[in-house]
Amino acid sequence: MEFSNRDWKLFREKLPGWQEAYIDRLNQEYIGILTGNGNPSDKFWELQKRIRRDKQGRGVILQLSKNNMVFDIAAMINDGVITFSEVEEFSDELKETVHYLCNK
Repeated sequence: MEFSNRDWKLFREKLPGWQEAYIDRLNQEYIGILTGNGNPSDKFWELQKRIRRDKQGRGVILQLSKNNMVFDIAAMINDGVITFSEVEEFSDELKETVHYLCNK
């Protein structure tokens, strides 16, 4: 699949903001773990497990590739990093492909 240079540029512009917003949500969840009930050691190990898992997600780290852009966007939607409304500025072709990939 080949998408427009405009889509690629828009993706590169939006990605840092999407990732910052997602990491902010993760940080709030981590605060909840640390301030919740339970033993301090249990909270520590739960947090360590979550961070190890979360840091592998596309919302935290992503290898930029124009060829993978549409798959990355679909995965970020499926993972709750972004919503469909956040891709409204992209081309109709890209949006249709993302919708298709997310509804498979």
